[in-house]
Amino acid sequence: MGLASVATLPLAIYVTRFSESYELLHAGFAIPVAAALGLGAVALARRGRARASLSLAPRRGGGVAAAGRVLGVVGLCLAASALVALGVYGFLEYVGSRE
Repeated sequence: MGLASVATLPLAIYVTRFSESYELLHAGFAIPVAAALGLGAVALARRGRARASLSLAPRRGGGVAAAGRVLGVVGLCLAASALVALGVYGFLEYVGSRE
């Protein structure tokens, strides 16, 4: 899920490049998808670490949970920065249309 979260926004932007009916602004609809995938990755990593700590066997798979958590957080950061960029664009469009 973390990898999907990180890849969602660049993939949405890449698809708009080759589509005649979609513009770059339409890639903003992928922001909630990336955020949901990022939150899911963080939750799954937390569950995986909790499950590994309850096991009597030697800890294995902790690296995968850590990588999932890092990728989930990176996906959340990408979604947040895309949301800020979209907000700044909307603000500038609003200010530009008032003149």
